[in-house]
Order: sequence, then C-alpha cells, then structure tokens
Amino acid sequence: MDIDLRRKEKMEKAMEFTERMRKVQEEAGVTLMKTQEKMKRQADREKKKAEVWKVGDKVILSMKDLMFKEQLARKLVD
Repeated sequence: MDIDLRRKEKMEKAMEFTERMRKVQEEAGVTLMKTQEKMKRQADREKKKAEVWKVGDKVILSMKDLMFKEQLARKLVD
C-alpha cells in the first residue's frame, strides 16, 4: 500500500509539472505573437510606398555596378 501512495504522489507531481509547462509554453507563445506584431508594425512604419513607373517615363540609371562583356566607351559609363 505504501508503494501505491508513492506512485500516486509521483504521478500527481508529474501531472502538476506537465500542467505548469503547458501554461509556460502558452504564455511564451502569446508573448512571441505580441512581439512579432509589434516588430511588424515598427517595420511597416519605416517603409515607403514604391513609385509606380509607366512606359515612357524618363529615369536616370547608375551603371556603376553593371558589368558588360564588351568594354564600353568611358563617357558612357561615368
């Protein structure tokens, strides 16, 4: 009978531990979701809307980082 009581106590402690870990995991998940939403709002605040280009719009392009197979005239690259 003494052995059954010890097993029952161990089982109850294991169940309590399991329940505590489940609650901790839930709280951590909620905290992570809140943090993710906060980070997204902050990142979105920094973003700028992209400009819309149409066919025929004139733009200036930098060729500084472009590489070509053939050597272009220096005045076309600078």
